[in-house]
Amino acid sequence: MARTTTADARKKDTREKIELGGLIVKAGLRYEKRALLLGALIDVSRRLKSEDQERSRLLAIGVEAFGKSDE
Repeated sequence: MARTTTADARKKDTREKIELGGLIVKAGLRYEKRALLLGALIDVSRRLKSEDQERSRLLAIGVEAFGKSDE
């Protein structure tokens, strides 16, 4: 039973990472250097902790981008 739970958790983790990688592609950043992507994500993470307006602004951009992919 524990083996199944571990395997299921690994599959779920792998799927989540694949989906997150897809976001990088969707944002048009596929060919950027990993260090740049990580730096950008760390910067955003820090700003989101202190700026509620930035969170709302970025959320609106993301919602719009997902909406356009349905067309």
